[in-house]
Amino acid sequence: MKEELIRMIFKENVIRFGHFILTSGRESDYYIDIKKLITNPRALKLIAELMEEKTRRLNIEFDKIAGPELGAVPIATALALKTGKPLLIIRKKKKEHGTGKQIEGDVNPGDRVLLVEDVTTTGGSVLRAAKILEENGARVAAICVVVDREEGAEDAIGREYTFLPLVTVGDLFHHSKRLRSRG
Repeated sequence: MKEELIRMIFKENVIRFGHFILTSGRESDYYIDIKKLITNPRALKLIAELMEEKTRRLNIEFDKIAGPELGAVPIATALALKTGKPLLIIRKKKKEHGTGKQIEGDVNPGDRVLLVEDVTTTGGSVLRAAKILEENGARVAAICVVVDREEGAEDAIGREYTFLPLVTVGDLFHHSKRLRSRG
């Protein structure tokens, strides 16, 4: 199934080359436009299946699934539908109206939450989301990401949490090299 996800990433032209500024503030000569992928229902279903299989195989137990807005919300929703576990959505900022919540969905003290993300570079965004969950009484069971750019996220996240990337940039470049060698 992992190979199928990698093939979809290339088929959907998710990797773009040029000059990009990433969320982390870093500059890059390539961009992983994962939102192109997660708007494809087949890809979203496959991602949910891979995440569910990976957590089951590693005996990661969780009560709820959380995704920071925007990119992780469809992923978290697909996984919630696949597993039947409740969904949490983490806002970047607290609402300035209504209840002023930063998390949509019910968080109870001690809830074990699987936090999902689309792409990680340094891990800063998903670590902020993890802290928000913990400030609200939850415990992060693991952090599962579709693509890790291998630019520090594994080290940063791995210091505190179990880090579960489905695919790494190394996997993608290896696949690309194989395609080019076939000619």
